[in-house]
Amino acid sequence: MYVCLCTGVTDGQIRDAINEGCCSYREVRLATGVASQCGKCACLAKEVVRDTLADIRAAQAVSVFPVEFTVA
Repeated sequence: MYVCLCTGVTDGQIRDAINEGCCSYREVRLATGVASQCGKCACLAKEVVRDTLADIRAAQAVSVFPVEFTVA
């Protein structure tokens, strides 16, 4: 889905930027150009960044602490 019509940035491009190392909305904005013209897409772009980072953190938390139960 297009997030920024002015620069043609999609939600996939925002997610790709995060997967390539961007850790904040500001870094995503610099990498993709999202919300750099009219700014009407800033709220949606921030939401995509926030949700993607939350998903990544949740996935990392699950993989860092595997659940293993043993019956004694």
